[in-house]
Amino acid sequence: MIMSKTILLKNRPQGTPQNSNFEFIEEEKPSPKDGEVLLRTKYVSVDPYLRGRMRDEKSYIEPFEIGAPIASAIVAEVVESNNDRFEKGDFLTGSLEWKEYQTSTAENLRKVSSDENSLSANLGILGVTGLTAYFGLDRIGEPKEGETLLVSGAAGAVGSVVGQIGKIKGLKVIGIAGSDEKVELLKSKFGFDASINYNKTEDLAAAIKEHAPDGIDIYFDNVGSYTLDAAMKNINRLGRVINCGAISLYNETEKPTGPRLETTIVKQSVKMQGFIVSNYQEHFPEGVKQLSQWLNDGKLVKEETVVEGFDSIPQAFIDLFEGKNKGKMVVKIY
Repeated sequence: MIMSKTILLKNRPQGTPQNSNFEFIEEEKPSPKDGEVLLRTKYVSVDPYLRGRMRDEKSYIEPFEIGAPIASAIVAEVVESNNDRFEKGDFLTGSLEWKEYQTSTAENLRKVSSDENSLSANLGILGVTGLTAYFGLDRIGEPKEGETLLVSGAAGAVGSVVGQIGKIKGLKVIGIAGSDEKVELLKSKFGFDASINYNKTEDLAAAIKEHAPDGIDIYFDNVGSYTLDAAMKNINRLGRVINCGAISLYNETEKPTGPRLETTIVKQSVKMQGFIVSNYQEHFPEGVKQLSQWLNDGKLVKEETVVEGFDSIPQAFIDLFEGKNKGKMVVKIY
C-alpha cells in the first residue's frame, strides 16, 4: 500500500505563522474515477496571500478551514488517467491541495510543457506571479516611457518581475529591498537603475527623493505601512499607486494606524487602486504569451528560491515573512 502525505491547517496563526499551525497526515494513495486523473505533486508555490486565507474573515477568497488541506498553485504530473483530455506523463498546473498524490477532474487545470527547466516557471514568471506583475503595472500603472517607477518588495517574486517589465517599457526603475545582497541583485541581475536597503535607511522618504529628485510617477506596492507613507511623500501629480500587497501588515494582531493619505491623493490627483490578479483572468492567455516572448528573448530573467521536500512546505511559507527568498519561492517535491 502506497501512502500519501497531506498538510492541513491545524489552527489559525496568531501573528507570524509557526510550524505548529500545520498538521501532517498520511492517507492511502487514491485511485482516479472515470473522468479523473491521478496527480503527483512536482512543485508547490508558497505565497504571502495564503496568510490571509488563514484568517477567519471575509475576503475575495474563502478562508481555509481548520482541519482541511491547504491549497495553492501547484505543478503536478499525471501518473494515471481516466480522462480523455490527458495522458500519463502530462504536467498540469492550477490550484491544488498540499498533497503528495490527489485525484482531480482537471477542469480548472491547464497543461504545461514537460521541460524540466521551465516547469517551475509556471508557478512564477509564467504563472500568477508574472501575471500579477504584468497586469498590475500595465492596466493600473499605465506606464509611459521616461517615467519613474518605484517598487517595494522589489527582490521578491512579483517585485522583481515588475521592475524588469518597467525597464522593457522604458521607465526609470527604483527598487526597495531588505539587504545589501538583494539591492545589489536588483541592479546586477534585474537591471534596476537604483535600489535602497530599507534596513539601513533612517529616512526612507529622503532616500527615495535622492534617487528620484523629480518624484515618482508609479508606485508598485507589495509592502504597505511605512513604505507606502514614504512613497506618497514623493508621488508626482497624476501619479498611480498600485496596491498589490501589504506583507508588512499580514501578521499584525492589532489594526495598524498611520498617516492619512487623502490630502496627498487629492492635491496630486493620484490614482490609488488595489487589485487581485483574477480580475484579469479572461486576459491570462495574452499575458502568458507576452511574458513567454520576453523570457525567450532574454528580456526577462527568472529568479527562484527552490526548497526541496514535501515536509519543507510549511517552513518555506514561513520563511517568506523573513525575506529569505530571492524571486519566487517554490518547493520541489521530487
